[in-house]
Amino acid sequence: MNHQIRLSPVRLIGAGGEQLGVVPIEEARRIAEESSLDLVEVASEARPIVVRIMDYGKHRFETAKKAREARKKETRIAVKQIKLRPAIDEHDLETKLTHAKRFLEDGDKVRVTIMFRGRDLRRPENGRKVLDRVIAILADAAIVEAAPGEIINRDMSMTLSPRRH
Repeated sequence: MNHQIRLSPVRLIGAGGEQLGVVPIEEARRIAEESSLDLVEVASEARPIVVRIMDYGKHRFETAKKAREARKKETRIAVKQIKLRPAIDEHDLETKLTHAKRFLEDGDKVRVTIMFRGRDLRRPENGRKVLDRVIAILADAAIVEAAPGEIINRDMSMTLSPRRH
């Protein structure tokens, strides 16, 4: 920027984006100072290097503003987890699935995990039945993203993602 640019001659681009041609660096600095703007190096790899006359402070502000707007628009999807047991009571299941439905409506993914303990591991089909009931109850709000697989570390899980209407 300005006096940090050492190479001469340079290809000069005006404040409006018009090509001013290849000029010595001193003349480019003089033109920038007359218009009370900055001389900014745009392409250092090109020969001759490309410099542009611009208000550098305003340029930095505009790029920061665009980055802020982009961050506002991006969505972060969280994965919420609900843990169940194979012998869960009907009312307890309804309560957990009410929470799951709220998470899905908020746009979050839900991982439903069946935790097996002791004798539960002898009958993994009981856990599969619970997951099938979860899929049936939440069918209007969710689609199955990762289907229930085998038991890993005494857990069987599946991932649900929100259904877009």
